[in-house]
Amino acid sequence: MAALVAHGVMPHPFGMIDPDASIPSQLEGKLLIAMPGMGDPRFDKSVIFMCAHSAEGAMGLIVNKPTPALTFAKLLEQLDIGGTPVRREVQVHFGGPVEHGRGFVLHSADYASEGSTLQVSGSFGMTATLDVLEGLAKGEGPADALLALGYAGWGPGQLESEIMQNGWLTCDASREVVFDCADVDKWTAALATLGVDALMLSADAGRA
Repeated sequence: MAALVAHGVMPHPFGMIDPDASIPSQLEGKLLIAMPGMGDPRFDKSVIFMCAHSAEGAMGLIVNKPTPALTFAKLLEQLDIGGTPVRREVQVHFGGPVEHGRGFVLHSADYASEGSTLQVSGSFGMTATLDVLEGLAKGEGPADALLALGYAGWGPGQLESEIMQNGWLTCDASREVVFDCADVDKWTAALATLGVDALMLSADAGRA
């Protein structure tokens, strides 16, 4: 992990995403909530913020799976950023199983890095360049921020198929769920926005 992070976390923003492109989608800026029994342990009780969704595929960041072994301070050290005490702590998360050595900062819409911030909605943006990390280390940058290593990706029609097979529920993304809730509570909190009690779900929920 250290080698990947040190050499590849954020030098080339997004890759699959053009920050200036208009991507029509009903899921962009929404949350995906993993249903019990979906069959992939990597996504067990995951809450995923959807950054992009189009006919070409979809991309999102898991927002409720922290990486205790890698702190923000350690990440900055590996990237040779700073040299002064970190003035702000940002939780590092497992963003998904694709490209673990790549980093993304999901943040409030009060911050933008010219040419490299994807404004996902009126409330959220995503930046994948080092300047946002430098700002956060100094206690600056966006008011709310979450750092994710890796991302979740789907090919054309794949996510739609998983939703139709009851693998995911969807809900509106709120600042409270994404940034304010403890990671351990985000799955339950996201379900609650739909009026769903997590205790009532079973591995066979929604299946005939």
